[in-house]
Amino acid sequence: MNVSRHLPVMNRAEVVEGVCVSIKSDRDIIIARQKGKELAASLGFSSTDLTLIATAISELSRNIVLYAKTGEIAMKPIRQGERKGITVVARDEGPGIPDVSRALQDGFSTSRSLGLGLPGVRRLMDAFEVVSEVNHGTTVTVKKWTLPRWD
Repeated sequence: MNVSRHLPVMNRAEVVEGVCVSIKSDRDIIIARQKGKELAASLGFSSTDLTLIATAISELSRNIVLYAKTGEIAMKPIRQGERKGITVVARDEGPGIPDVSRALQDGFSTSRSLGLGLPGVRRLMDAFEVVSEVNHGTTVTVKKWTLPRWD
């Protein structure tokens, strides 16, 4: 298994662990997806949201394998007041994205794919940020929040 390290996360007198998965192959994509789904389930996400989170992790991991060859997916619980959520950070030191705004357009692809990767991830998650520098890599950070429970 390619789980490289656990990341401690401090949340107001509560210690929760995140996980970081090294991404080098299609097998690692499956591992990252499963680890993200397990973490999100422990935070109380619905089965629909678990699928959305797993899909976003798959897309981000696949981009690492396709464009950078290696990288990592780090996932950790987050809290904002009463809200709980998950942050997923995809990092690589690959070629970077020359035109981020173009890469975020539906249908744009440099790999002859459908071009749904980054725009799709942005639609699936509640927050989305991409930072990329040509020849230095890309970092994509996404967040998903649980819905409040109305008891």
